[in-house]
Amino acid sequence: MNQALRSFPDKDKQTPTYQKLAYIFVALISGVFILYTLRETLIPVAFSILLAILLHPVCARLERHNVPRIGAILLSILALFVVIVVLVYVVSLQIGSFADELPRITDKAEVLLDQTLTMGERYLNISRTQQVSEAKKYLVNALSEGRAVLLNTLVTTTGAISTFVLLPLYIFFLLLYRDFFRRFVHKAIKGVPNEELNLLLKKIYDVIKSYLAGLFLVIVIVGVLNSIGLLIIGVPHAIFFGFLAGFLILIPYIGILIGSVLPALLSIVTMDSPWYAVAVIGVMSFVQFLEGNFITPNIVGSKVSVNPLAAIIALFLGGQLWGLSGLILALPVTAILKVIFDSVPSLEPYGFLLGEPVHEIAEEKLEEKQANLKPDYHKKPYRRNRNKARKKPDGATGAAPHPGAVE
Repeated sequence: MNQALRSFPDKDKQTPTYQKLAYIFVALISGVFILYTLRETLIPVAFSILLAILLHPVCARLERHNVPRIGAILLSILALFVVIVVLVYVVSLQIGSFADELPRITDKAEVLLDQTLTMGERYLNISRTQQVSEAKKYLVNALSEGRAVLLNTLVTTTGAISTFVLLPLYIFFLLLYRDFFRRFVHKAIKGVPNEELNLLLKKIYDVIKSYLAGLFLVIVIVGVLNSIGLLIIGVPHAIFFGFLAGFLILIPYIGILIGSVLPALLSIVTMDSPWYAVAVIGVMSFVQFLEGNFITPNIVGSKVSVNPLAAIIALFLGGQLWGLSGLILALPVTAILKVIFDSVPSLEPYGFLLGEPVHEIAEEKLEEKQANLKPDYHKKPYRRNRNKARKKPDGATGAAPHPGAVE
């Protein structure tokens, strides 16, 4: 476990158990209420913190080359903006190329619809007219029920987009005042040496940086593997769908499954056999297996060692609290909480609960081994040196002295 903040004042021993539980319960309810009520403001701030951590190495490198801090920050944000614009341009080109496929997709969809109606008429004894009328009825009901959901989604999305315009401003001030925020932490947490606080902040920074850098590399690798598999199958726009599924890894565990549905549906419409869709799902599932068991553990590493059960619970809680943004932010926030829990003695069991069992148990065994090897300097000198060879006086024989003799 981390040794940081071991001097953090622990007042839990002086507080009764029922009062401590009441404080925790009230704090949790208040925190969830604040996070949900202020989500439109806190979500952009959370993404800004992650992006500021991602841009900090670029900004620091520019500052080491005698670029003023403000100029380095502006150049870093400009580089991020260029990358986003290039990605949006490539995606728009791919979406535009779908227009050439629309006539073929429409014809194939009509054939599939006719086959479906024929099967319903043959095996279910339902006429085509009745099938069409039932389909229209269900479609009208779905549209009427989804109208309110769609309107609410549009309002929420518009508000989120208008709020996310402030992202560059948040990132700029987070990078500009980073030393100021460190001093604030020093002043806010008294009774703890600044060196230990700096160590804690560095560990949080390393966890987020390794998570973001590793996630980017995982997206590239998964996108390449998906694209190769889809190209072998012969799915149209294989590279686009391959990297789309790679980017959906931002939604852990379920993102790549969502990304496999689109090429599977396209293959059903454009290909001659439904086995192409089965092959697409098989390729995506195999890549997801590699990503979850080999790629992500070896690239992201043990610095983000959150066990799968805690990760799944965090994903559900984040999704219920902040929606899609909560799904994306769930793992890095959980990793930050684990670092903090590991550093505070009274919260250390909760950090142990969030961690990977193999890593946590191996780390505890290593600490016990190091503690056993550490010499005990509190013992008296004669006990520390009791096994050392003693210098024999001149003319003494080689016989050992009696155990009770006094020198």
